[in-house]
Amino acid sequence: MFIGFDYGTANCSVAMMDNGEPRLLPLEGDSHFIPSTICAPTRESVAEYLYRFMQVQPKDSAGEQALRRAINLNREEDIELQLGDVQFGQHALDTYLSDPQEVYYVKSPKSFLGASGLHATQLVFFEDLVCSMMKNIKSQAELSSQQDITQAVIGRPINFHGRGGIDANRQAESILLHAATRAGFKDIEFQFEPVAAGLEYESTLSQNQTVLVVDIGGGTTDCSLIEMGPDWQQKTDRSASLLGHSGQRVGGNDLDIYLAFKQIMPLFGFGTQMNSGIEMPITQFWNPIAINNVVAQKDFYEAANFKSLKLLQKEAKEPEKLARLLAAYQHTLGYQIVRKAEEAKIGLSDAQKHSLMMPVASELLELDIRLEQMVDAVETPVQKMMDLVTEVISQATKKPDVIFMTGGSARSPFLRQALELQLPNVPIVSGNYFGSVTAGLARWGQTVFG
Repeated sequence: MFIGFDYGTANCSVAMMDNGEPRLLPLEGDSHFIPSTICAPTRESVAEYLYRFMQVQPKDSAGEQALRRAINLNREEDIELQLGDVQFGQHALDTYLSDPQEVYYVKSPKSFLGASGLHATQLVFFEDLVCSMMKNIKSQAELSSQQDITQAVIGRPINFHGRGGIDANRQAESILLHAATRAGFKDIEFQFEPVAAGLEYESTLSQNQTVLVVDIGGGTTDCSLIEMGPDWQQKTDRSASLLGHSGQRVGGNDLDIYLAFKQIMPLFGFGTQMNSGIEMPITQFWNPIAINNVVAQKDFYEAANFKSLKLLQKEAKEPEKLARLLAAYQHTLGYQIVRKAEEAKIGLSDAQKHSLMMPVASELLELDIRLEQMVDAVETPVQKMMDLVTEVISQATKKPDVIFMTGGSARSPFLRQALELQLPNVPIVSGNYFGSVTAGLARWGQTVFG
């Protein structure tokens, strides 16, 4: 049996074909979507758990070496793993939020794929993270479908990391391929996520159209200009229908991070001054919430930075705010801060004001964020998204008849308004914001495997 597999930045989902139509499978309770999160007792626990409880072997000698090192470090820390110690999805998030200091937590491993400067040990670790998530999802999908799943069409963004990075894209796709193979998939194909979303929209067309697919996901925004309709359906070679592509690593996570930076981090001292009159260094407020940046997270949470933060508090005009930043360091609160920003973004999709509350040390911080404040805060990533629309239109000699907007962040009215300003008089339609890519991947699976 084959599935379409959307290994997303924010959520993962899979779909099978059922009587000619895609059907999403439950992956966590009754939910068809599982958050792209994982937590474990320690960083090293992932490799050992994958081997010991998920029966997944290392890929090569580098993987074997990493596994031996992980097991030795766990023994040194007196960690004896039990079944269930590594958790996924909402369960992982709930465990992390209940006590951030007691677990190793990762949100959106896909955000790190294709990053430059990763050494061999990091590549092995990211592959283990992805593999363990894929193995869990495959097991849940087989439980839901009551069938063995051996084939998958996996979605991928136009660019995983930055613009036009061929080497980065090759590295990221290689990690996905090896992880999926180790997780038990025997036949694997890749398809661009916006193309997959377009295939799902195409199934509704009774006449040919030139369609601009704008897929605003958690980690990337991808645009594809595609000829679609009855003349193209069921063709295994769609290369002539693809008129243009653009993509960049900017998505819903970036909206959350920018909103957190501009609106929440002032409560932690951002924008305040030292006694000398000099403003606090920006990086100390950006790095803790840059959850999709390996280097930023490492720089903030390394031991040496604690001394720097203590010194900043000593020199601060508003030391009580810097005390909160110290608490963010000590309790690893970066993910929680961004989570509060994400909740505000979702709340402001259909309201003019959102009130948030966040416990920090012995305080309960309260803040009201208005819609216009959010729009102002996220201006930079939104402009990057609109630049991708301009880029893909410039690649083709035709303009779109319609815009198909999808992806979780596409629900935000201000993004739709920005797109309307960018391409006036072109109608915008939407399908299932979260499920269009997954459904389209399953349809492509029918074409290549069926």
